[in-house]
Amino acid sequence: MSVSIAGIGMHPFGRTEGVSGMQQGVVAVRAALRDAGLTWDDVDFAAGGSEAAGNPDTMVSALGLTGIPFINVKNGCATGGSALTVAAAAIESGQAEVAVALGFDKHPRGAFNEDPARWGLPEWYGRTGMMLTTQFFAMKIQRYMHDYGISDAALAKVAVKAFENGALNENAWRRAPLTEAEVAGSRMINHPLTQYMYCSPGEGAVAVVLRRTSQGAASREVKLASVAFRTRRFGSFEVFSPHLAAERVDGPTVDAAAACFEAAGIDPADVDLAQVQDTESGAEIMHMAETGLCAHGDQEKLIADGSTRIDGSLPINTDGGCLANGEPVGASGLRQVYENVLQLRGDAGPRQVPGSPKVAFTHVYGAPGVSACTLLTV
Repeated sequence: MSVSIAGIGMHPFGRTEGVSGMQQGVVAVRAALRDAGLTWDDVDFAAGGSEAAGNPDTMVSALGLTGIPFINVKNGCATGGSALTVAAAAIESGQAEVAVALGFDKHPRGAFNEDPARWGLPEWYGRTGMMLTTQFFAMKIQRYMHDYGISDAALAKVAVKAFENGALNENAWRRAPLTEAEVAGSRMINHPLTQYMYCSPGEGAVAVVLRRTSQGAASREVKLASVAFRTRRFGSFEVFSPHLAAERVDGPTVDAAAACFEAAGIDPADVDLAQVQDTESGAEIMHMAETGLCAHGDQEKLIADGSTRIDGSLPINTDGGCLANGEPVGASGLRQVYENVLQLRGDAGPRQVPGSPKVAFTHVYGAPGVSACTLLTV
């Protein structure tokens, strides 16, 4: 791709009383423009997403009424990745030289509990409790643990790592480290997942400034090597699936990751660090293999020997992931991109991956079975 990330901006994640999700989005956009050395007048195109905090295009009232095309996107937890896909396509197609992708949200407290009708599902599906996504994720990881020999201890270790990394991240929500015993001993939500193995709905915003890659690009610019977005196929078992097909196929994560690596001409073995969807501890474990970063079943050893820690051979979720940051749905995918840009610039401070990383991967997954992946390089 001929697209680079020229600037990044973030409003801290967590709970910010008295500040709307839209206002947090404005903060993130202005920060990203400052980082890029640009102004809103320089922007030719924008794409933004939010699940619960309003229509992103209306923030032009605060940013500037310049008349640019501004597309709203909404794709569950893959909303941020969708916004990035659209903004990058605008540059690749020649419609824009500079584009902004942004995501923000401000969710009420408590677990996500959706209305079946919004997702084209019958009322009975909601009555079963399956619209409460904690149940779906617990069922999925139960089967995975049985099939590939993953232990309860691995689930706890994923959360411990997340909170350790979050403690090093000034923009994270959960910044208090927890022990393995504290994670495993917290309240059981849906077996085998305890309270501290789940992320929480929250608030936050992220924006990135994209522009066409040029010969004289600034040294701080990070190349967007590829971005890929895929939806579910018949036979995959996904969030809000009302049935399980007799013949199973891979989910959208597998398809999106494969397309991303193929488009960039990069092998998963070349990845220096990765951010993957960790709605709960089991998701990180499953997505490590589904994205091709390791083989199914190898996660147990990789997690136990510290390979996925910041100083390990395959650092994963170096900013604390969803577990430590919470999940404002519209912003999560771009939070991953923000972190990888910092890492590739060498600006991640106390959580910097050693050895001057050159290739960074992101992956998001969301309802009702969508996934977006990116590869960034320097």
